[in-house]
Amino acid sequence: MSNLRDEFKVIVEPWLEFLPGGAEAWFEWLVVAWIGVFAVFLHIVLHLFVRHYVANWISLWTSKLKGNWQFSLFSHNLFRRASFVIQGAVVQLQSVWWLDEGSTIFKVIKFASDQWILLFLLLTLFSVLDVFHGVWNRRASGGNHFPIKGILQTIKLLASLFIGLVAIALLIGKSPLLLLSGLGALSAVMMLVFKDPILGLVAGIQLSANDMLAVGDWLEMPKYGADGDVIDIALTTVKVRNWDKTITTIPAYALISDSFKNWRGMTESGGRRISRSVLIETSSIRFLDEALLADLNKSELVGRYLSERLEQIEAENKEKNVDMAVLVNGRRLTNIGTFRQYLVNYLQNHPCIHKDMTLMVRQLAPTSEGLPIQIYAFTNTTSWGEYENIQADIFDHIFAALPAFDLRIHESPTGNDIRSLKDSLKS
Repeated sequence: MSNLRDEFKVIVEPWLEFLPGGAEAWFEWLVVAWIGVFAVFLHIVLHLFVRHYVANWISLWTSKLKGNWQFSLFSHNLFRRASFVIQGAVVQLQSVWWLDEGSTIFKVIKFASDQWILLFLLLTLFSVLDVFHGVWNRRASGGNHFPIKGILQTIKLLASLFIGLVAIALLIGKSPLLLLSGLGALSAVMMLVFKDPILGLVAGIQLSANDMLAVGDWLEMPKYGADGDVIDIALTTVKVRNWDKTITTIPAYALISDSFKNWRGMTESGGRRISRSVLIETSSIRFLDEALLADLNKSELVGRYLSERLEQIEAENKEKNVDMAVLVNGRRLTNIGTFRQYLVNYLQNHPCIHKDMTLMVRQLAPTSEGLPIQIYAFTNTTSWGEYENIQADIFDHIFAALPAFDLRIHESPTGNDIRSLKDSLKS
């Protein structure tokens, strides 16, 4: 391109001879001004082209695709940063055409344009990754739990290191490979500086490969005070929004080295467990007498059970010729056993209990506080508020139904009980 430069110089040189400093010096500055004006002009052209043509074409193309691609492409300055790369390349090309490669101005412009191109190449890559991340997150709502953010952050980190090495190599005029070979001596320091990103990358790969955690999961990790929804999985940290709306930040590698509870299985199953006991006062447990049987036979939930069981028991006792005058002889129904069957029937007929999951009413080992009767069942919803209401309604009914079976809840003596006893002794 020296011919083009020489022809231009021949044209403008007569006009510059009358200026102080000579035509040669003013010619160089004239070329620099021309390059600057051309760069500004190119910036305006690219801006208008992207705004009026590329945007319309992208809108037409993305309208046929699923997801909000247009928003993702234009929300991360992708085309703006790419246009800056083009501008840097054009400025460098113009300097090759119009300037002497041995001149100081050429070297300055070439160095500045090289750094400019490298910077905006890196930023353009960041924008591409951010666009990919945005599209991925919109598609992830369909069940894709791969935590891509940590992988993308790793790519950004490696790209930044590589571009930084290339920029330094251009500055000192050495090959990037020479700088890379020198990093071997600093490997121990590099491992120490980038320990958390490396551990975070390893943790992210293990979490994703084993499908252990994803954004939106309910995470419980008492060691770090975390109990809530996962809102972000980054390269080195995992953010959890607790139920009290506080944010807990957990090191990503801690999810591999320590144990945590992920409630996703409960959410996906469609049912949430009820596992709660009522403590029955053991002194209230007894055999059913005629009066209590007559009352319970009228119950819709336990009446049929009593009829069938009484027939079986009477038939067996007659077959064995058992003397039923003695209370402990033969088989008899108890109020606690009848109550357990009543609860089973009650839960089986409850509209909010999941019928395809485990349903039990079981008796646990007695303690000094009474006999625990445990309700073990699952609701047909995983919503926290609905679950608590269903559980409360069930136990409201259980507490209210206990007197019908002549059973009592165990309660430790309170201050009011002591005062009542004291008053009765005085009287």
